[in-house]
Amino acid sequence: MRLLLLGGTEFVGRAVAEAASERGWEVTVFHRGTHPAPPGARVRHGDRTAEGGLAALAEGEWDAVVDTWSGAPSAVRDSARLLAGRVTGGYAYVSSRSVYAYPAPAGADEGAPVVEGSPDDGEVPYPEAKRGGELAVLDAFGDRALLVRAGLILGPYENIGRLPWWLNRIARGGPVLAPGPREAAVQFIDVRDLAAWTLDALAAGLGGPYDLVSPVGHSTMGELLEACVAATGSTAELRWTDPERILAAGVEPWSHLPVWIPPGELYDTMHGADVRKALAAGLRCRPVAGTAADTWAWLTAIGGTAPQRPDRPKVGLDPELEAKVLD
Repeated sequence: MRLLLLGGTEFVGRAVAEAASERGWEVTVFHRGTHPAPPGARVRHGDRTAEGGLAALAEGEWDAVVDTWSGAPSAVRDSARLLAGRVTGGYAYVSSRSVYAYPAPAGADEGAPVVEGSPDDGEVPYPEAKRGGELAVLDAFGDRALLVRAGLILGPYENIGRLPWWLNRIARGGPVLAPGPREAAVQFIDVRDLAAWTLDALAAGLGGPYDLVSPVGHSTMGELLEACVAATGSTAELRWTDPERILAAGVEPWSHLPVWIPPGELYDTMHGADVRKALAAGLRCRPVAGTAADTWAWLTAIGGTAPQRPDRPKVGLDPELEAKVLD
């Protein structure tokens, strides 16, 4: 398989590049050149946001494309149109479950209503950007468009900081504010499982939308944090605390305490997806212990500080606020 990867130097793109190379696929990475390309990949440089930025893709043929773009849908439109006649297989666009109209009820699947979007849009809010990107690929590739609607993505190379923050916080030890309920289900996808499923789906010629996240019951908030304790070898004490007390102290879900959302509308939207379609198409999710251990191994190997995407805010709880809630 000749794979063209639009992106490919960070997080999702890098995991896809490594997984494809391990399969013996020929990988070409198109990127701006601000980060090193994965070992063994062929490289083409360009900036999708600049005039003439796709010139490096004017020639060449591939069997499949993976596109991880999160910005203006018009950039996806331009690349998909340029490549449509020179790609024999599918175009996988790594989208998001954020395309669903809020709130998505617990048990929602790929048939749930989606937000409005346009392939011609410039910079727009994230849900509309991802939906516009989907429409751009559908317009150019039709039933060869594979829409990978990922949920929360964790694992090695993470450049958002969610799991790295928890691992570093727990590694410091002492009492740790653990947001309850402890048994609350959390849905996420290990980036390597996302990469493997996407490549399998392209090889099988799949198209259309797929929600890609672990099934409900795969892990709980308790299991996630306990896996972080085990991975780091820490003596940290998880102090499970009721959501009401945490919220009353001014702690913000998702941003101050990554992954965690208290019960309610947002929780159902983020952690209640029905993923039977992806499971039937071969999705396999590794245990949370493996995700935590491998992310910690990667994090320690690079000195403990995870890379940070400049377009995303830093996450994590201020130590003074944590101490206040614990006291």
